[in-house]
Amino acid sequence: MPQFAANLSFLYPELPFLDRFEAAAKDGFKAVEYMFPYAFEAREIAARLKANGLQQVLFSLPPGGTDAASSEAAWAAGMRGLACLPGRESELLAGAQLALRYADVLQCPRLHMMAGLLPEGQTRAGLGDTYVGHARAVGRLAAQQEVDVLIEPINNRDMPGFFLNRQDHAHDLLAQVQLPNVKVQMDLYHCQIVEGDVAMKIRQYLPTGKVGHFQIAGVPQRHEPDVGEINYPYLFDLIDSLGYSGWIGCEYRPQRGAQTAGTTQGLGWLKPYLPGQ
Repeated sequence: MPQFAANLSFLYPELPFLDRFEAAAKDGFKAVEYMFPYAFEAREIAARLKANGLQQVLFSLPPGGTDAASSEAAWAAGMRGLACLPGRESELLAGAQLALRYADVLQCPRLHMMAGLLPEGQTRAGLGDTYVGHARAVGRLAAQQEVDVLIEPINNRDMPGFFLNRQDHAHDLLAQVQLPNVKVQMDLYHCQIVEGDVAMKIRQYLPTGKVGHFQIAGVPQRHEPDVGEINYPYLFDLIDSLGYSGWIGCEYRPQRGAQTAGTTQGLGWLKPYLPGQ
């Protein structure tokens, strides 16, 4: 049976962030993920997790910067990660250390390392060694805390110029990094937009043991997974049949998110997968 984690950066936008933990638990979620926790004290988030019986399963390294304020400023300025950028290793590692401090308090076993945007005049091939070196450095740091580092291909429609777009590229990079705790975050929304043939990509890559996490959203508008062109029940059955026991993050924008209880109203797709259903 698939296990679903509510992405609190996307779900329950009708509520303040810290109130979303309780809302997710009431809707049957047993785990949460989100983009960045750094605007809040780790102990405050941990208290919300404990009070609502939730596991923290994923969040991201800062997109830039080394503390809460500079991380927020980096995102606002358009930074989307540092891993592909030459000369930014010290900043990347400082951000990773901040993330790992949060991961320790939140008991979070995996972190997403955003690849970053291609600098003007640079190519993916030309930045490959930089990316691999940075991924290896962050992976070794995280391994000291038994934390996995995830890399995620993201489509160029949502994030123009992003360094990493394809599943094959991600797995080629992992083969160069050669660390067991560096894995792929396989977002099926991005995969469908960039390359399609999603079921066959799952069949190809999940058995390698290098897929550390899944995420979902409807295509093309990133709404609920039962809205759009992907047959998610089929894919959930396929993922189950291949023995995946990890989490599937729900990283989508609810169609009714601006309404009162909007996210909850759009969770009909989840009900067959809740315990006791």
